Amino acid sequence: MLAIDTFAACEPDQAWSCRITRELTGNDTAATLAELLLGKPAAVLGIVLLGALGRWIIHRLIDRLVRRAEHSMAGNKPSLTIPPADDLVAPAPVSHRRKQRTRTLGSLLKSVATGAIVAIVSIMALSEIGVNVAPLIASAGIVGVALGFGAQSLVSDVISGVFMLVEDQYGVGDEVDLGEAIGTVEAVSLRVTRVRDIHGVVWYVRNGEIVRVGNQSQNWSKSVLDISVGYGEDLDRVTRILEEAAHDMWEDEDYRGQILEEPTVLGIQDLAVDGVLIRLSIKTAPGEQWAVSREMRLRIKNRFDAEGIQMLLPQRVLWSGDQRGAGTTTGAGA
Repeated sequence: MLAIDTFAACEPDQAWSCRITRELTGNDTAATLAELLLGKPAAVLGIVLLGALGRWIIHRLIDRLVRRAEHSMAGNKPSLTIPPADDLVAPAPVSHRRKQRTRTLGSLLKSVATGAIVAIVSIMALSEIGVNVAPLIASAGIVGVALGFGAQSLVSDVISGVFMLVEDQYGVGDEVDLGEAIGTVEAVSLRVTRVRDIHGVVWYVRNGEIVRVGNQSQNWSKSVLDISVGYGEDLDRVTRILEEAAHDMWEDEDYRGQILEEPTVLGIQDLAVDGVLIRLSIKTAPGEQWAVSREMRLRIKNRFDAEGIQMLLPQRVLWSGDQRGAGTTTGAGA
């Protein structure tokens, strides 16, 4: 009978603390005070501890997945099948890049999990202390819809940023062409990408506004040089000299890590009005194509000077008065 009276004196959600205090003291005021000092705080603390435990477990699972993904990338053994071109050219940089992307995605998953757990724990804690969370949840839904309509560009930026990270379209240090912004990527977030161009100008580009990306330094790059010579030169000799200059640079130890394959003279690219264009192609490490191109041009110029090969000069025909019919010409720059 005492237990029934004690339970009746306490509310159902206060049964455990109220009933114990009521049985020990027989005082309803003490039972209510014990519930306020012990019952509610203990329940809220339990919810917080449960949320912290859930967050720790989820983060551990994400870390395990990330480590397993990294080990699977590092532990791939060569097989009899031909690997993809990207892995064949530069496996070490590609593996490092994939590890970076995996860690970035793991960090993103951790942030999303933490946000979800904090929201759930906050709602449960408010409900435990007596706040009616139904209107709060309903209003949050309405506010979310309103924000969704008012912040469509923000949502678009975030979604585009997630896909850019997942697809590894570019990363920090890459040389990219984003349309108006061309330069080196300095930072990538879910909303904006920061790019610094060759003049030192910093561009902040919203991810939702990027409709195409030209990455000039992902996995490997290529330097293409068009060398112009006059029609009077021996093209077989010119081609041989270009091949020798390219081979010498390929054998140079200073450029061993920058040039991935022996340069190739592709041959005559165009029979232009002013002369003949011979194309030279060099596959380089990511971002090294510009330095390699400059050095290659310098070596070609020095070899041409040593071999007496005249590089192409602009030619212009000038007619002088009544000599026009006679075909008298003067070559500017000749």
